Amino acid sequence: MTSPLNADLHCHSVISDGTLTPEALAERAKAHGVELWALTDHDEIGGQQRAAAAARRVGLQYLTGVEISVTFIGQTVHIVGLGVDPDNAELQLGLQRTRGGRGQRAIEMSEDLERVGIHGAYQGALKYAGNHELISRTHFARFLVETGVCRETNEVFRKYLTEGKPGYIEHRWASLKDAVGWIRQASGVAVIAHPARYKFSATEEFALFSEFKNHGGEAIEVVTGSHTTAEYASYADMATEFGLAASRGSDFHSPDESHTDLGTLPPLPEHLTPVWELLAERIQPLQ
Repeated sequence: MTSPLNADLHCHSVISDGTLTPEALAERAKAHGVELWALTDHDEIGGQQRAAAAARRVGLQYLTGVEISVTFIGQTVHIVGLGVDPDNAELQLGLQRTRGGRGQRAIEMSEDLERVGIHGAYQGALKYAGNHELISRTHFARFLVETGVCRETNEVFRKYLTEGKPGYIEHRWASLKDAVGWIRQASGVAVIAHPARYKFSATEEFALFSEFKNHGGEAIEVVTGSHTTAEYASYADMATEFGLAASRGSDFHSPDESHTDLGTLPPLPEHLTPVWELLAERIQPLQ
């Protein structure tokens, strides 16, 4: 399998913080020309069986996936695992521990919003969380839009729920070493998700990539929904510098919220090694 390929290896369903079911995502991906798809819910692999079955029904090749929340130098970083074995006990236990802190964090977020006159945020956010273990800032953002506090979710994150703003509660996630280790134990490939989104200095970013590679990480998202054209080129250079494969994914969450739809990204730069070439034996066929 060689590039170019319309692969979309990063999206979310109702099982984490998306608004579509795994089945609806498979259908949408197929309709938009995706040839290889992965569902990568946050800290959760409960939708993998449904996603794989739906991919087979609509004629999509499929890779299992997950997106793990990591704390690195005081920031939250996301590490995607592709081709993982969902039945791997170490991965399951690690994800369960990572999910465990979300409930208390959500209560504290609601209490902080209460202090600025926004009431009922916890119960309101729960309405949007298909999996209550995975209640997140996105669910709070949808509640704030529903109640008219903000017009859209992007406005929410400008005014609330981010560092220094009401509703922000810091949480310590998994370590980078643990997340990459769980993915490798489950026979998967670890990928740094949307690296341009992190607010690291050049030195801190170099440390992230170096430590990731040292722990066995093998790829980065080069072409992804939140990257600009210039950032495609910048992270293509980083992939080359660190000897990493390149991934491609929209990070699609919702038809109403996501600026980049499934399957609509440009291809990976031709000189890079596509991550799916490392995972040829893990791709689930059409039948």
